[in-house]
Amino acid sequence: MSDATRESEMPEQECLDDTVLLFVGGPLDGRVEVRAARHGDPLPTVTHVHLHDGPKVVSRYDLQELPGSTGVYHLRPPAQRRDSEPSRGREESAG
Repeated sequence: MSDATRESEMPEQECLDDTVLLFVGGPLDGRVEVRAARHGDPLPTVTHVHLHDGPKVVSRYDLQELPGSTGVYHLRPPAQRRDSEPSRGREESAG
């Protein structure tokens, strides 16, 4: 096999190793992306920041790998905020 033949086959092989990524939930719901094999494995978490028409909205997606070259990013549920101080009602009822 000549070098020219090998070079023409390499991009096809890379395409076979590309990863198809699906997004479920949030602002990216329904998006499909193809991550080229040359970029390595998909990230375990993707952060999407929406800055247009109002306040900044941050969405995080966690990767669920599937057999083959496919992965699904699921929207991470919002984090529960912890109050830094106990509520006044608790303090007053305790005493």
